[in-house]
Amino acid sequence: MYIESVPNRNSPPAILLRESYRDENGKVRKRTLANLSKWDPQVVEGLRSLLRGGTVSPLPMEQSFKIVRSLSHGNVAAVLGSFRNIGLDRIISSRPSQHRDLSIAMITARILHPSSKLALSRLVSEETTNSTLGQELGLKTVSENDLYAAMRWLYERQPQIEEKLARGHLKEGTTVLYDLSSTYYEGSHCPLAEFGHTRDKKKGKRQINFGLLCNADGCPIAVEAFPGSTADPATVDSQIKTLRERFGLDRVIVVGDRGMLTNARIQEIKADPDQLGINNYGWISALRFPQIRELHEAGSFEPELFDQMDLAEISNEELFPGERLVVCRNPFLAEERSRKREKLLKATEKKLETIKHAVMREKNPYTGADRIGR
Repeated sequence: MYIESVPNRNSPPAILLRESYRDENGKVRKRTLANLSKWDPQVVEGLRSLLRGGTVSPLPMEQSFKIVRSLSHGNVAAVLGSFRNIGLDRIISSRPSQHRDLSIAMITARILHPSSKLALSRLVSEETTNSTLGQELGLKTVSENDLYAAMRWLYERQPQIEEKLARGHLKEGTTVLYDLSSTYYEGSHCPLAEFGHTRDKKKGKRQINFGLLCNADGCPIAVEAFPGSTADPATVDSQIKTLRERFGLDRVIVVGDRGMLTNARIQEIKADPDQLGINNYGWISALRFPQIRELHEAGSFEPELFDQMDLAEISNEELFPGERLVVCRNPFLAEERSRKREKLLKATEKKLETIKHAVMREKNPYTGADRIGR
């Protein structure tokens, strides 16, 4: 036996209890045993389940099921385990507190589930979570205001956290890496948000700059926010003061890119080293193309030098007194520049070919230097 729903033109379908059988000729036929159209739909579904070999509970639907959640745990355990292995929880604060736990939750969620503070509050709250993050940190119910309060607490502890990192990862004579990045800002009330160089290619947006100090292995030590209009070289003084005054380092080698540690900026600092107290500070940066061309024209090195070696140390006391210069050839960069040059030449030839046809055609050809130039 089985239950079948039969369309009934413009009326509701007929719910029929039927069975199949074979006649004397062996042909399969079916007959109706009862009309169940007036039955309660839940009763019909119960009978349908019984006919299929199932069971029906006398309890109401909401009492017949037990909801069991499976919370993801492996990714949470991996991040929190790494977090504790490197001692970052103790660096944030040696004393356990809800603010510290919420800070750890925000960092972990930034790695696993980057989202808004409202979404994070739901992720770690006991009733709405889908992972063991809140359970592992002992968090019950968390609101977005709790997270913002933890961020404020974390901001106030930033100097102590950075000094702990410096004591563990910086020492006298070490190499310090420094770079500046930025992010665009959608609002209009942040005092640091100003128009400046956009690294996100978001034209018409205010920027906020972030300077990051790392040790030689790339471990972050300190971060500082600057107005978006601040040029890269103008942030170097602040970082030198951080290394000198806050971290107490007298001998350091600062490494930055050619846009950060410009030759002009280094010469300014050298002219008045007592201003920042950096007599024992060294620099590693890269020269700009005009400076490299000056060295080449002065005969400080020849391109043939790279036929026998990849790196060479040179000197030029007239252009760079007291500085060590290392020149190298980058075959990958040379290949990429050659490829781009060839691509640009082909694109130019294609457009010039269009102009050539326009000049040579019989009907309305281009004439005159001005028109052809346009």
